[in-house]
Amino acid sequence: MKFSEFPYQRPDYQKLMEEISALTEKFKNAACAKEQLAVMKELEELRIKFYTDETICNIRYTVDTRDKFYSDEHEYNESMSPVLQEKLQEFNKVLFESPFRKELEEEYGSLLFKNIEISLKSFSPELIPLMQEENKLVQQYETLCASAQIEFDGKICNLSQLTPYQQSPDRAVRKAAMQAYGNFFDEHQAECDEIYDKLVKNRTEQAHKLGLPSYVELAFLLRTRNCYEPQDIANFRRQVVEDIVPINNEIKRNQAKRIGVDDFKLYDNTYFFADGNPLPHGTPDELMEAGRQMYTEMSPETAEFIKMMFDHDLFDVLSKEGKAMGGYCTGLPLYHVPFIFANWNGTAGDVDVLTHEAGHAFADFIADRYIEHIDLRSPTMEVCESHSMSMEFLTAPWHHLFFKEDTAKYELFHAESAMTFIPYGCQVDHFQESVYRHPEWTPEQRNQEWNRLEKLYRPYLDNSEVNFYNRGAGWQRQLHIYECPFYYIDYSLAQMISLQFWSLSMHDHKAAWEKYLAFTKMGGTKTFVDIVKSSGLQCPIEDGGLKSTIADIKEWLDQNQI
Repeated sequence: MKFSEFPYQRPDYQKLMEEISALTEKFKNAACAKEQLAVMKELEELRIKFYTDETICNIRYTVDTRDKFYSDEHEYNESMSPVLQEKLQEFNKVLFESPFRKELEEEYGSLLFKNIEISLKSFSPELIPLMQEENKLVQQYETLCASAQIEFDGKICNLSQLTPYQQSPDRAVRKAAMQAYGNFFDEHQAECDEIYDKLVKNRTEQAHKLGLPSYVELAFLLRTRNCYEPQDIANFRRQVVEDIVPINNEIKRNQAKRIGVDDFKLYDNTYFFADGNPLPHGTPDELMEAGRQMYTEMSPETAEFIKMMFDHDLFDVLSKEGKAMGGYCTGLPLYHVPFIFANWNGTAGDVDVLTHEAGHAFADFIADRYIEHIDLRSPTMEVCESHSMSMEFLTAPWHHLFFKEDTAKYELFHAESAMTFIPYGCQVDHFQESVYRHPEWTPEQRNQEWNRLEKLYRPYLDNSEVNFYNRGAGWQRQLHIYECPFYYIDYSLAQMISLQFWSLSMHDHKAAWEKYLAFTKMGGTKTFVDIVKSSGLQCPIEDGGLKSTIADIKEWLDQNQI
Protein backbone atom coordinates (compact mmCIF):
# COMPACT_ATOMS: atom_id res chain seq x y z
CA MET A 1 0.00 0.00 0.00
CA LYS A 2 1.33 3.44 -0.98
CA PHE A 3 1.41 6.27 1.54
CA SER A 4 -1.29 8.08 -0.45
CA GLU A 5 -3.55 5.12 0.32
CA PHE A 6 -2.91 5.13 4.07
CA PRO A 7 -6.28 5.97 5.64
CA TYR A 8 -6.64 8.90 8.00
CA GLN A 9 -9.27 8.89 10.69
CA ARG A 10 -9.67 11.70 13.19
CA PRO A 11 -8.82 10.25 16.60
CA ASP A 12 -11.85 9.85 18.87
CA TYR A 13 -10.26 11.72 21.75
CA GLN A 14 -13.14 11.20 24.15
CA LYS A 15 -13.10 7.45 23.63
CA LEU A 16 -9.31 7.36 23.73
CA MET A 17 -9.17 9.21 27.03
CA GLU A 18 -11.81 6.95 28.53
CA GLU A 19 -9.80 3.92 27.46
CA ILE A 20 -6.60 5.37 28.95
CA SER A 21 -8.40 6.09 32.23
CA ALA A 22 -9.73 2.52 32.32
CA LEU A 23 -6.24 1.14 31.67
CA THR A 24 -4.84 3.38 34.41
CA GLU A 25 -7.29 1.90 36.90
CA LYS A 26 -6.60 -1.60 35.63
CA PHE A 27 -2.87 -1.03 36.05
CA LYS A 28 -3.32 0.41 39.53
CA ASN A 29 -5.38 -2.60 40.63
CA ALA A 30 -3.14 -5.24 39.06
CA ALA A 31 -2.07 -7.98 41.45
CA CYS A 32 1.37 -8.59 39.93
CA ALA A 33 3.96 -7.30 37.50
CA LYS A 34 2.77 -9.66 34.76
CA GLU A 35 -0.68 -8.07 34.82
CA GLN A 36 0.84 -4.59 34.73
CA LEU A 37 3.04 -5.50 31.77
CA ALA A 38 -0.05 -6.69 29.91
CA VAL A 39 -1.75 -3.34 30.55
CA MET A 40 1.32 -1.48 29.30
CA LYS A 41 1.11 -3.47 26.08
CA GLU A 42 -2.59 -2.58 25.68
CA LEU A 43 -1.80 1.10 26.12
CA GLU A 44 1.07 0.86 23.66
CA GLU A 45 -1.30 -0.47 20.98
CA LEU A 46 -3.71 2.43 21.59
CA ARG A 47 -0.90 4.94 21.34
CA ILE A 48 0.42 3.40 18.12
CA LYS A 49 -2.95 3.79 16.41
CA PHE A 50 -3.44 7.34 17.69
CA TYR A 51 0.07 8.47 16.87
CA THR A 52 -0.13 7.05 13.34
CA ASP A 53 -3.39 8.87 12.58
CA GLU A 54 -2.07 12.12 14.00
CA THR A 55 1.17 11.78 11.99
CA ILE A 56 -0.59 11.04 8.69
CA CYS A 57 -2.57 14.23 9.23
CA ASN A 58 0.55 16.25 10.01
CA ILE A 59 2.38 14.96 6.93
CA ARG A 60 -0.51 15.85 4.63
CA TYR A 61 -0.85 19.27 6.24
CA THR A 62 2.85 20.11 5.81
CA VAL A 63 2.84 18.83 2.22
CA ASP A 64 0.16 21.43 1.46
CA THR A 65 -0.67 23.90 4.21
CA ARG A 66 -3.45 25.31 1.97
CA ASP A 67 -5.44 22.06 2.19
CA LYS A 68 -8.34 23.17 4.37
CA PHE A 69 -9.32 19.68 5.51
CA TYR A 70 -5.88 18.73 6.81
CA SER A 71 -5.19 22.26 8.06
CA ASP A 72 -8.35 22.12 10.18
CA GLU A 73 -7.60 18.56 11.29
CA HIS A 74 -4.06 19.53 12.24
CA GLU A 75 -5.31 22.49 14.26
CA TYR A 76 -7.87 20.29 16.04
CA ASN A 77 -5.31 17.57 16.81
CA GLU A 78 -2.89 20.20 18.15
CA SER A 79 -5.62 21.60 20.41
CA MET A 80 -6.42 18.15 21.78
CA SER A 81 -2.85 16.99 22.22
CA PRO A 82 -2.32 18.66 25.63
CA VAL A 83 -5.64 17.26 26.88
CA LEU A 84 -4.60 13.76 25.88
CA GLN A 85 -1.20 14.33 27.47
CA GLU A 86 -2.93 14.86 30.81
CA LYS A 87 -4.43 11.37 30.62
CA LEU A 88 -1.13 9.80 29.60
CA GLN A 89 0.62 11.52 32.49
CA GLU A 90 -1.95 10.11 34.89
CA PHE A 91 -0.94 6.66 33.66
CA ASN A 92 2.75 7.54 33.89
CA LYS A 93 2.29 8.57 37.51
CA VAL A 94 0.86 5.21 38.58
CA LEU A 95 3.47 3.44 36.44
CA PHE A 96 6.25 5.39 38.16
CA GLU A 97 4.82 4.51 41.58
CA SER A 98 4.25 0.82 40.78
CA PRO A 99 4.95 -1.54 43.69
CA PHE A 100 6.35 -3.93 41.06
CA ARG A 101 8.88 -1.39 39.77
CA LYS A 102 11.81 -3.81 40.09
CA GLU A 103 10.14 -6.42 37.86
CA LEU A 104 9.02 -3.77 35.35
CA GLU A 105 12.57 -2.43 35.14
CA GLU A 106 13.81 -5.94 34.34
CA GLU A 107 11.58 -5.82 31.24
CA TYR A 108 11.94 -2.14 30.24
CA GLY A 109 15.14 -0.99 31.93
CA SER A 110 15.61 1.83 34.40
CA LEU A 111 15.95 4.62 31.80
CA LEU A 112 12.22 4.46 31.01
CA PHE A 113 11.45 5.37 34.60
CA LYS A 114 14.04 8.14 34.65
CA ASN A 115 12.43 9.61 31.53
CA ILE A 116 8.96 9.30 33.06
CA GLU A 117 10.16 11.14 36.14
CA ILE A 118 11.42 13.95 33.90
CA SER A 119 8.15 14.10 31.96
CA LEU A 120 6.07 14.27 35.16
CA LYS A 121 8.06 17.32 36.23
CA SER A 122 7.28 19.05 32.93
CA PHE A 123 3.49 18.84 33.00
CA SER A 124 0.54 20.02 35.01
CA PRO A 125 -3.14 20.11 33.92
CA GLU A 126 -3.20 23.86 34.51
CA LEU A 127 -0.77 24.22 31.58
CA ILE A 128 -3.27 22.86 29.04
CA PRO A 129 -4.75 26.23 27.92
CA LEU A 130 -1.24 27.65 27.54
CA MET A 131 -0.08 24.61 25.57
CA GLN A 132 -3.07 24.93 23.26
CA GLU A 133 -2.32 28.61 22.70
CA GLU A 134 1.34 27.76 22.06
CA ASN A 135 0.38 25.23 19.38
CA LYS A 136 -1.84 27.80 17.65
CA LEU A 137 0.97 30.35 17.61
CA VAL A 138 3.35 27.80 16.11
CA GLN A 139 0.83 27.00 13.37
CA GLN A 140 0.52 30.73 12.62
CA TYR A 141 4.27 30.92 12.06
CA GLU A 142 4.27 27.78 9.88
CA THR A 143 1.43 29.12 7.76
CA LEU A 144 3.06 32.53 7.42
CA CYS A 145 6.36 31.10 6.16
CA ALA A 146 4.62 28.65 3.82
CA SER A 147 2.60 31.52 2.32
CA ALA A 148 5.68 33.24 0.86
CA GLN A 149 5.24 34.12 -2.82
CA ILE A 150 8.29 36.12 -3.82
CA GLU A 151 8.75 37.55 -7.32
CA PHE A 152 12.25 36.78 -8.52
CA ASP A 153 13.80 36.13 -11.92
CA GLY A 154 10.38 36.33 -13.54
CA LYS A 155 9.03 33.59 -11.28
CA ILE A 156 7.03 33.27 -8.09
CA CYS A 157 9.18 31.53 -5.49
CA ASN A 158 8.67 30.26 -2.00
CA LEU A 159 11.48 30.68 0.53
CA SER A 160 13.14 27.36 -0.30
CA GLN A 161 13.07 28.04 -4.04
CA LEU A 162 15.25 31.13 -3.56
CA THR A 163 18.15 28.98 -2.33
CA PRO A 164 19.66 28.23 -5.78
CA TYR A 165 19.76 31.95 -6.53
CA GLN A 166 21.56 32.56 -3.23
CA GLN A 167 24.29 30.24 -4.56
CA SER A 168 24.49 31.76 -8.04
CA PRO A 169 27.93 32.32 -9.65
CA ASP A 170 26.71 35.87 -10.29
CA ARG A 171 27.43 37.84 -7.12
CA ALA A 172 24.76 40.41 -7.93
CA VAL A 173 22.16 37.63 -8.19
CA ARG A 174 23.29 36.17 -4.87
CA LYS A 175 22.91 39.54 -3.21
CA ALA A 176 19.51 40.22 -4.79
CA ALA A 177 18.22 36.77 -3.80
CA MET A 178 19.41 37.23 -0.24
CA GLN A 179 17.70 40.62 -0.11
CA ALA A 180 14.48 39.21 -1.58
CA TYR A 181 14.51 36.45 1.04
CA GLY A 182 15.08 38.96 3.81
CA ASN A 183 12.46 41.35 2.44
CA PHE A 184 9.77 38.74 3.07
CA PHE A 185 10.60 38.75 6.77
CA ASP A 186 10.99 42.54 6.79
CA GLU A 187 7.51 42.87 5.32
CA HIS A 188 6.17 40.54 8.01
CA GLN A 189 8.37 41.91 10.79
CA ALA A 190 5.45 42.90 13.02
CA GLU A 191 3.82 39.46 12.69
CA CYS A 192 7.06 37.56 13.35
CA ASP A 193 7.85 39.72 16.37
CA GLU A 194 4.34 39.46 17.76
CA ILE A 195 4.15 35.67 17.38
CA TYR A 196 7.52 35.16 19.04
CA ASP A 197 6.83 37.66 21.80
CA LYS A 198 3.65 35.76 22.65
CA LEU A 199 5.49 32.43 22.53
CA VAL A 200 8.20 33.64 24.92
CA LYS A 201 5.65 34.96 27.40
CA ASN A 202 3.51 31.83 27.06
CA ARG A 203 6.40 29.42 27.61
CA THR A 204 7.74 31.48 30.50
CA GLU A 205 4.33 31.37 32.17
CA GLN A 206 4.26 27.59 31.75
CA ALA A 207 7.62 27.35 33.52
CA HIS A 208 6.53 29.62 36.34
CA LYS A 209 3.34 27.62 36.90
CA LEU A 210 5.58 24.58 37.45
CA GLY A 211 7.69 26.51 39.94
CA LEU A 212 10.69 26.73 37.62
CA PRO A 213 12.80 29.90 37.40
CA SER A 214 12.62 30.14 33.60
CA TYR A 215 11.66 28.26 30.46
CA VAL A 216 15.29 27.14 30.10
CA GLU A 217 14.78 24.57 32.86
CA LEU A 218 11.41 23.51 31.45
CA ALA A 219 12.87 23.09 27.96
CA PHE A 220 15.48 20.68 29.33
CA LEU A 221 12.68 18.61 30.87
CA LEU A 222 10.56 18.71 27.70
CA ARG A 223 13.55 17.62 25.61
CA THR A 224 14.15 14.74 28.10
CA ARG A 225 17.74 15.79 28.66
CA ASN A 226 18.55 12.94 30.98
CA CYS A 227 22.35 12.99 31.07
CA TYR A 228 23.47 16.63 31.09
CA GLU A 229 22.53 20.06 32.44
CA PRO A 230 22.57 23.61 31.01
CA GLN A 231 26.09 24.14 32.39
CA ASP A 232 27.32 21.14 30.37
CA ILE A 233 25.96 22.71 27.20
CA ALA A 234 27.55 26.03 28.11
CA ASN A 235 30.85 24.16 28.48
CA PHE A 236 30.39 22.59 25.04
CA ARG A 237 29.65 25.99 23.53
CA ARG A 238 32.81 27.40 25.15
CA GLN A 239 34.93 24.66 23.59
CA VAL A 240 33.34 25.31 20.20
CA VAL A 241 34.34 28.98 20.41
CA GLU A 242 37.89 28.05 21.43
CA ASP A 243 38.52 25.02 19.20
CA ILE A 244 36.30 25.38 16.11
CA VAL A 245 35.65 29.08 15.48
CA PRO A 246 39.34 29.82 14.68
CA ILE A 247 39.38 26.96 12.15
CA ASN A 248 36.16 28.25 10.62
CA ASN A 249 37.69 31.70 10.22
CA GLU A 250 40.45 30.02 8.19
CA ILE A 251 37.86 28.02 6.20
CA LYS A 252 36.12 31.26 5.26
CA ARG A 253 39.40 32.94 4.32
CA ASN A 254 40.12 30.02 1.98
CA GLN A 255 36.60 30.25 0.60
CA ALA A 256 36.99 33.98 -0.09
CA LYS A 257 40.20 33.26 -2.02
CA ARG A 258 38.56 30.46 -4.01
CA ILE A 259 35.67 32.66 -5.13
CA GLY A 260 37.90 35.70 -5.66
CA VAL A 261 36.45 38.26 -3.26
CA ASP A 262 38.34 40.58 -0.93
CA ASP A 263 35.24 41.81 0.92
CA PHE A 264 33.51 38.58 2.02
CA LYS A 265 29.80 39.33 2.54
CA LEU A 266 26.79 37.46 3.87
CA TYR A 267 25.66 36.67 0.33
CA ASP A 268 29.04 34.99 -0.33
CA ASN A 269 28.73 32.69 2.67
CA THR A 270 27.03 29.80 0.88
CA TYR A 271 29.01 30.17 -2.38
CA PHE A 272 32.08 27.95 -2.15
CA PHE A 273 33.78 27.75 -5.58
CA ALA A 274 34.57 30.23 -8.33
CA ASP A 275 32.93 28.04 -10.97
CA GLY A 276 29.86 27.41 -8.84
CA ASN A 277 28.84 25.14 -6.01
CA PRO A 278 28.70 21.39 -6.66
CA LEU A 279 25.26 20.51 -7.97
CA PRO A 280 23.66 17.09 -8.15
CA HIS A 281 23.66 15.69 -11.68
CA GLY A 282 20.31 14.49 -12.90
CA THR A 283 16.57 14.96 -12.59
CA PRO A 284 14.81 14.40 -9.26
CA ASP A 285 13.79 10.93 -10.45
CA GLU A 286 17.38 10.12 -11.38
CA LEU A 287 18.60 11.32 -7.98
CA MET A 288 16.04 9.14 -6.25
CA GLU A 289 17.25 6.19 -8.31
CA ALA A 290 20.82 6.99 -7.31
CA GLY A 291 19.64 6.88 -3.70
CA ARG A 292 18.03 3.52 -4.30
CA GLN A 293 21.26 2.16 -5.80
CA MET A 294 23.37 3.59 -2.99
CA TYR A 295 21.37 2.02 -0.18
CA THR A 296 20.92 -1.25 -2.08
CA GLU A 297 24.72 -1.61 -2.32
CA MET A 298 25.58 -0.25 1.11
CA SER A 299 24.52 -3.19 3.30
CA PRO A 300 21.86 -5.91 3.50
CA GLU A 301 20.01 -3.83 6.11
CA THR A 302 19.95 -0.67 4.00
CA ALA A 303 18.91 -2.70 0.94
CA GLU A 304 15.85 -4.00 2.77
CA PHE A 305 15.16 -0.51 4.09
CA ILE A 306 15.28 1.30 0.75
CA LYS A 307 13.13 -1.33 -0.95
CA MET A 308 10.45 -0.73 1.68
CA MET A 309 10.68 3.06 1.21
CA PHE A 310 10.15 2.82 -2.54
CA ASP A 311 7.53 0.08 -2.36
CA HIS A 312 5.31 2.26 -0.16
CA ASP A 313 6.23 5.63 -1.73
CA LEU A 314 7.35 7.07 1.59
CA PHE A 315 8.86 10.30 0.26
CA ASP A 316 7.68 13.83 -0.53
CA VAL A 317 10.81 15.75 -1.48
CA LEU A 318 10.02 18.39 -4.12
CA SER A 319 9.53 22.01 -3.10
CA LYS A 320 6.20 23.43 -4.18
CA GLU A 321 3.73 26.20 -3.44
CA GLY A 322 2.01 25.92 -0.07
CA LYS A 323 4.45 23.35 1.29
CA ALA A 324 5.85 23.88 4.78
CA MET A 325 9.53 24.80 5.10
CA GLY A 326 12.31 22.43 6.04
CA GLY A 327 12.69 18.69 6.07
CA TYR A 328 11.91 15.94 8.52
CA CYS A 329 11.48 12.23 9.00
CA THR A 330 8.68 10.79 11.08
CA GLY A 331 7.51 7.30 11.93
CA LEU A 332 4.21 5.57 11.22
CA PRO A 333 4.38 2.76 13.78
CA LEU A 334 1.08 1.12 12.86
CA TYR A 335 2.53 0.32 9.43
CA HIS A 336 6.12 -0.17 10.66
CA VAL A 337 7.45 2.46 8.24
CA PRO A 338 8.99 5.94 8.37
CA PHE A 339 8.24 8.89 6.05
CA ILE A 340 10.66 11.46 4.59
CA PHE A 341 9.61 15.08 3.92
CA ALA A 342 11.94 17.54 2.17
CA ASN A 343 12.08 20.64 -0.03
CA TRP A 344 14.45 19.91 -2.90
CA ASN A 345 15.59 22.97 -4.81
CA GLY A 346 18.32 21.75 -7.17
CA THR A 347 21.28 22.36 -4.83
CA ALA A 348 23.69 20.00 -3.10
CA GLY A 349 21.39 20.33 -0.10
CA ASP A 350 19.02 17.95 -1.89
CA VAL A 351 21.54 15.12 -1.44
CA ASP A 352 22.32 16.26 2.10
CA VAL A 353 18.68 16.15 3.09
CA LEU A 354 18.14 12.81 1.37
CA THR A 355 21.00 11.13 3.23
CA HIS A 356 20.21 13.02 6.46
CA GLU A 357 16.52 12.13 6.61
CA ALA A 358 17.29 8.63 5.37
CA GLY A 359 19.54 8.32 8.42
CA HIS A 360 16.54 9.04 10.62
CA ALA A 361 14.35 6.74 8.58
CA PHE A 362 16.87 3.89 8.70
CA ALA A 363 17.16 4.27 12.48
CA ASP A 364 13.36 4.05 12.74
CA PHE A 365 13.41 0.96 10.51
CA ILE A 366 16.10 -0.71 12.66
CA ALA A 367 14.46 0.17 15.98
CA ASP A 368 11.13 -1.20 14.80
CA ARG A 369 12.77 -4.52 14.00
CA TYR A 370 15.17 -4.90 16.92
CA ILE A 371 13.44 -3.25 19.89
CA GLU A 372 10.15 -4.69 21.12
CA HIS A 373 8.75 -1.81 23.16
CA ILE A 374 7.91 1.45 21.40
CA ASP A 375 9.03 3.50 24.41
CA LEU A 376 12.56 2.15 24.02
CA ARG A 377 12.87 2.72 20.29
CA SER A 378 13.30 6.48 20.16
CA PRO A 379 16.35 8.01 21.85
CA THR A 380 16.72 11.67 22.72
CA MET A 381 17.28 14.00 19.81
CA GLU A 382 21.08 14.29 19.99
CA VAL A 383 21.20 10.55 19.33
CA CYS A 384 18.60 10.81 16.55
CA GLU A 385 20.59 13.57 14.88
CA SER A 386 23.75 11.49 15.25
CA HIS A 387 22.00 8.80 13.20
CA SER A 388 21.18 11.26 10.42
CA MET A 389 24.32 13.39 10.32
CA SER A 390 26.58 10.36 10.45
CA MET A 391 24.68 8.82 7.53
CA GLU A 392 25.55 11.90 5.46
CA PHE A 393 29.25 10.97 5.78
CA LEU A 394 28.95 7.18 5.72
CA THR A 395 27.35 7.41 2.25
CA ALA A 396 30.55 9.04 0.91
CA PRO A 397 31.63 6.05 -1.25
CA TRP A 398 28.41 6.56 -3.26
CA HIS A 399 28.41 10.34 -3.56
CA HIS A 400 29.78 10.02 -7.09
CA LEU A 401 26.38 8.64 -8.12
CA PHE A 402 24.95 12.11 -7.45
CA PHE A 403 27.86 14.45 -8.25
CA LYS A 404 29.90 12.67 -10.99
CA GLU A 405 32.98 14.77 -11.79
CA ASP A 406 32.08 17.28 -9.04
CA THR A 407 32.38 14.72 -6.24
CA ALA A 408 35.64 16.12 -4.85
CA LYS A 409 34.09 19.60 -4.73
CA TYR A 410 31.08 18.21 -2.94
CA GLU A 411 33.22 16.41 -0.37
CA LEU A 412 35.04 19.63 0.49
CA PHE A 413 31.81 21.64 0.47
CA HIS A 414 30.15 19.10 2.79
CA ALA A 415 33.08 18.97 5.22
CA GLU A 416 33.41 22.75 5.41
CA SER A 417 29.65 23.13 5.82
CA ALA A 418 29.68 20.61 8.68
CA MET A 419 32.42 22.50 10.49
CA THR A 420 30.84 25.91 10.06
CA PHE A 421 27.44 24.59 11.12
CA ILE A 422 28.58 23.59 14.63
CA PRO A 423 29.04 27.16 15.94
CA TYR A 424 25.80 28.24 14.26
CA GLY A 425 23.94 25.53 16.18
CA CYS A 426 25.56 26.84 19.36
CA GLN A 427 24.53 30.37 18.44
CA VAL A 428 20.89 29.33 18.09
CA ASP A 429 21.01 27.57 21.45
CA HIS A 430 22.82 30.41 23.23
CA PHE A 431 20.35 32.92 21.79
CA GLN A 432 17.38 30.98 23.10
CA GLU A 433 18.93 30.65 26.54
CA SER A 434 19.49 34.43 26.61
CA VAL A 435 15.94 35.17 25.47
CA TYR A 436 14.24 32.88 27.97
CA ARG A 437 16.47 34.15 30.80
CA HIS A 438 15.19 37.62 29.82
CA PRO A 439 11.54 37.18 28.76
CA GLU A 440 10.98 40.91 29.27
CA TRP A 441 13.22 41.78 26.31
CA THR A 442 11.77 43.77 23.43
CA PRO A 443 12.14 42.54 19.83
CA GLU A 444 14.99 45.03 19.39
CA GLN A 445 16.84 43.68 22.44
CA ARG A 446 16.49 40.13 21.13
CA ASN A 447 17.92 41.21 17.78
CA GLN A 448 20.81 42.96 19.53
CA GLU A 449 21.62 39.72 21.36
CA TRP A 450 21.58 37.76 18.08
CA ASN A 451 24.04 40.24 16.57
CA ARG A 452 26.27 40.01 19.67
CA LEU A 453 26.34 36.21 19.45
CA GLU A 454 26.99 36.34 15.71
CA LYS A 455 30.29 38.11 16.41
CA LEU A 456 31.18 35.37 18.90
CA TYR A 457 30.27 32.31 16.82
CA ARG A 458 30.48 33.57 13.22
CA PRO A 459 32.80 36.59 13.29
CA TYR A 460 33.52 36.33 9.57
CA LEU A 461 29.99 37.37 8.56
CA ASP A 462 29.33 40.86 7.18
CA ASN A 463 25.56 41.37 7.12
CA SER A 464 25.65 45.09 6.39
CA GLU A 465 24.04 44.97 2.94
CA VAL A 466 20.96 42.89 3.79
CA ASN A 467 18.62 44.66 6.18
CA PHE A 468 16.89 41.58 7.61
CA TYR A 469 20.18 40.11 8.78
CA ASN A 470 21.84 43.42 9.60
CA ARG A 471 19.08 44.37 12.05
CA GLY A 472 19.72 41.07 13.87
CA ALA A 473 16.52 39.31 12.87
CA GLY A 474 18.12 36.45 10.91
CA TRP A 475 17.09 34.04 13.67
CA GLN A 476 13.47 34.41 12.58
CA ARG A 477 14.08 32.20 9.56
CA GLN A 478 15.12 29.34 11.88
CA LEU A 479 11.82 27.53 12.33
CA HIS A 480 13.09 25.49 15.31
CA ILE A 481 13.24 28.67 17.42
CA TYR A 482 9.51 29.11 16.98
CA GLU A 483 8.32 25.52 16.69
CA CYS A 484 10.49 23.40 18.98
CA PRO A 485 12.55 25.59 21.29
CA PHE A 486 15.99 24.39 22.34
CA TYR A 487 15.89 21.59 19.78
CA TYR A 488 19.00 22.75 17.98
CA ILE A 489 22.11 22.21 20.06
CA ASP A 490 21.29 18.56 19.38
CA TYR A 491 22.56 19.08 15.82
CA SER A 492 25.89 20.51 16.96
CA LEU A 493 26.45 17.66 19.43
CA ALA A 494 25.48 15.17 16.74
CA GLN A 495 27.77 16.78 14.18
CA MET A 496 30.68 16.00 16.49
CA ILE A 497 29.58 12.35 16.53
CA SER A 498 29.20 12.33 12.74
CA LEU A 499 32.71 13.68 12.26
CA GLN A 500 34.04 10.82 14.38
CA PHE A 501 32.21 8.25 12.24
CA TRP A 502 33.56 9.99 9.13
CA SER A 503 37.11 9.89 10.46
CA LEU A 504 36.74 6.18 11.24
CA SER A 505 35.26 5.47 7.80
CA MET A 506 38.18 7.09 6.01
CA HIS A 507 40.43 4.43 7.56
CA ASP A 508 38.05 1.44 7.51
CA HIS A 509 34.57 2.00 6.11
CA LYS A 510 33.34 -1.50 6.94
CA ALA A 511 34.36 -1.16 10.60
CA ALA A 512 32.81 2.30 10.79
CA TRP A 513 29.55 1.00 9.32
CA GLU A 514 29.41 -1.90 11.79
CA LYS A 515 30.01 0.52 14.69
CA TYR A 516 27.26 2.79 13.33
CA LEU A 517 24.84 -0.10 12.98
CA ALA A 518 25.50 -1.15 16.60
CA PHE A 519 25.05 2.50 17.63
CA THR A 520 21.69 2.59 15.84
CA LYS A 521 20.47 -0.71 17.26
CA MET A 522 20.62 0.73 20.78
CA GLY A 523 17.67 2.95 19.94
CA GLY A 524 16.49 4.68 23.10
CA THR A 525 17.67 2.06 25.55
CA LYS A 526 20.51 4.28 26.82
CA THR A 527 21.24 7.97 27.29
CA PHE A 528 23.20 10.00 24.75
CA VAL A 529 26.33 9.93 26.91
CA ASP A 530 26.06 6.18 27.52
CA ILE A 531 25.47 5.38 23.84
CA VAL A 532 28.45 7.52 22.81
CA LYS A 533 30.78 6.02 25.40
CA SER A 534 29.65 2.43 24.87
CA SER A 535 30.38 2.96 21.16
CA GLY A 536 33.96 3.93 21.95
CA LEU A 537 33.43 7.52 20.78
CA GLN A 538 34.47 10.78 22.45
CA CYS A 539 31.72 12.59 24.33
CA PRO A 540 31.52 16.20 23.08
CA ILE A 541 30.15 17.68 26.31
CA GLU A 542 33.22 16.64 28.29
CA ASP A 543 36.37 18.76 28.53
CA GLY A 544 38.66 18.00 25.63
CA GLY A 545 35.89 16.13 23.81
CA LEU A 546 36.40 18.07 20.57
CA LYS A 547 40.15 18.41 20.13
CA SER A 548 41.25 15.10 18.58
CA THR A 549 38.25 14.89 16.22
CA ILE A 550 38.71 18.47 15.07
CA ALA A 551 42.43 17.83 14.52
CA ASP A 552 41.58 14.89 12.21
CA ILE A 553 39.12 16.96 10.19
CA LYS A 554 41.49 19.94 10.02
CA GLU A 555 44.17 17.66 8.57
CA TRP A 556 41.73 16.38 5.94
CA LEU A 557 40.67 19.92 5.04
CA ASP A 558 44.29 21.04 4.64
CA GLN A 559 45.01 18.10 2.33
CA ASN A 560 41.89 18.46 0.18
CA GLN A 561 41.71 22.16 -0.62
CA ILE A 562 40.72 22.89 -4.20
